[in-house]
Order: sequence, then C-alpha cells, then structure tokens
Amino acid sequence: MGLETPALPVAALLKSRRETIAVAESSTGGLIAASLLAVPGASAYFLGGTVIYTRESRKVFLNLPMDKLKGLKPLTEAMVRIFAETIRDDLGATWGIAELGVAGPGGTPYSAEVGISVIAVAGPIVSSETVHTGFDNREKNMHQFAERALLLLEETIKQYDKGAKP
Repeated sequence: MGLETPALPVAALLKSRRETIAVAESSTGGLIAASLLAVPGASAYFLGGTVIYTRESRKVFLNLPMDKLKGLKPLTEAMVRIFAETIRDDLGATWGIAELGVAGPGGTPYSAEVGISVIAVAGPIVSSETVHTGFDNREKNMHQFAERALLLLEETIKQYDKGAKP
C-alpha cells in the first residue's frame, strides 16, 4: 500500500470542508504527515507537523508549558490529547492529531509493552484511543499506528458531522 492510500478519505473530507490539520507524532516518525502530504492538493489542508520523539523535541517543537503535563502518566490518552490540542493551537489548525507509542523491538522507560500507541484528535471535538498491535516488528507497528491515526481522524470528523458535542 502506498503512503497516500490511508490518507485519501481524510484528505477528501478536509478539502471538501476547507479545514486544516497539524500533526505531532512520535513513534510513527513522520508517517502520518507523509501520508497526508502524499495526497495531491495537500497544501489546501496540511499546515505542518513535527516528530516529537524525545522530551527535548517536545520542549522545542511544541509550545507546551511543562506544568500542563504535571501528574500525567506518560504514554496515556490524557497526555496525547494535550499534544493534539497543543499542535492544533500552535499552528491555528481546525484539527490536531498526535501519536505516542512503542514501536519496538524493545520497550521504553514508559512501557515494557511493544506495539502500543496512544492517538488523539483534537478539533471541534476530541477523541483518543489506545492501539495494541501485538507485533514486535518496528516498521510494521509504525505503519499500523499511522494507519490507525488517520482512521481515527476520519472517524472523528464524521462523528462531529453527526452532531457529537464537545
């Protein structure tokens, strides 16, 4: 499957609605942004993105006061929601999407579980989910996380269209 394929439905939604997206991703290493950018006409909806793979990169690339993260457990939906809201607000986008995870093959200081990702979408409504792939293959997990993130974005936009309240 090509990069653009998982992004086609959400790109069509964003273009038709004249809405924009900003991306902050970690273990997907830029695959979410690359997928969105692979669709012709991406400049109509893609405002920018960053890979926030380390604490240092989060400090530099997200205009996020560290006190907003106090008391939050790493690799949680609560934390990734703050990242999605922050990237959305920083770039003035309609929607923000953020992803944090453990692609493998080993764990991290935050989680021994490999194949786990937390994803959030923040816009007029906010949604999040935790993904468990069951894989220890780094590249496979990265692609699965990115595809699931794009699907969550599509589902969230459609849910908003159905009248979901913030």
